[in-house]
Amino acid sequence: MDGKGKGKDNVKARMDVLEHCKRPELELCVGPNGKVVKLKAKFTFTLEQKRALCEWIKELQMPDGYASHMSNCVDMSNATLSGMKSYDCHVFMQSLLPIAFNVVSEYVWKTLAKLSQFFKDSRSTVLLEDRLLEME
Repeated sequence: MDGKGKGKDNVKARMDVLEHCKRPELELCVGPNGKVVKLKAKFTFTLEQKRALCEWIKELQMPDGYASHMSNCVDMSNATLSGMKSYDCHVFMQSLLPIAFNVVSEYVWKTLAKLSQFFKDSRSTVLLEDRLLEME
């Protein structure tokens, strides 16, 4: 959710994007004052979207024993999530990711939904051969 200074999106990483990924919308550019500017990615949430997501998680009701109280992990003043246990992250990635990120563009959402399904299938107790081939 684009944490301030806590990610790996630095100038060196953006220069690697220029060299390896060929994604001009994420390349560094020089602003009018001569400073190097990192453009925001299309899938980055606005502050209002982050607050809406945090509010949704804060109000989310889960069945007893399914996940811990995720509302305790929400910091509304900074619109961030922190302190989630590993199982909470699994629940979020497998079940809540497609719902939570439905405000992004369709092609980003479809990618996240497929990623969520991949995590769900890879952790399943029953593995079907055709699903494994599809996941590969």
